[in-house]
Amino acid sequence: MNPKEKAAQYAFEKIENKFHKDFILGIGTGSTTNCFIEILKEKKPEMKCFVSSSSASSDLLKDAGYIDAELNDVGGPDIYVDGADEVNSKFELIKGGGGALTREKIIASASQKFICIVDQTKVVDRFGKFPVAVEVIPMARSYVSRQIVAMGGRPNYRIGFLTDNGNQIIDVLNLNFDVPFETEGRINKIPGVVENGIFSARKADYIVISDGAKTYEL
Repeated sequence: MNPKEKAAQYAFEKIENKFHKDFILGIGTGSTTNCFIEILKEKKPEMKCFVSSSSASSDLLKDAGYIDAELNDVGGPDIYVDGADEVNSKFELIKGGGGALTREKIIASASQKFICIVDQTKVVDRFGKFPVAVEVIPMARSYVSRQIVAMGGRPNYRIGFLTDNGNQIIDVLNLNFDVPFETEGRINKIPGVVENGIFSARKADYIVISDGAKTYEL
């Protein structure tokens, strides 16, 4: 198994005894999450339904026979499982490379527990190498970009991409990460911003990491 698969396997084993007939799973989006979904398809643990951050993940789990539910109809998932683009020792994350950051943050916030699974390359001392995805209302894209430049950021429009919410993505480098919580809040105060990919207000509860040789959790 590669590091992503090993991290996903470790995460599944960590929560395997939590599944039951009324269990509600929250599931994210991305290549590492797909590894976790493949394990679900193989092991077939019992659950009531799942809530997904993207149509891509929903399709994979529906193919495995699980019931796709809306967050409005079920309340908070018992556990949310997702990957990340960067993680730090404070359990803060950078997410959004797949463009599903808004739904990911909503489901993570609504869930009782959030397990993040990553390979060792995603562990950093300081955020900033991977761009922060900012979901914006289309008509506000240029305005939001100017405001981000005023903050010192370097925005780049993700051309040709629309989120499942019908919005656009700006990928931003060169942000100040002295206090990620403050940067997360400052970006979200810009009119036209829907959400951004800094997960500091809602951190992970557990981070499972694998480098291929060993798998562990923070």
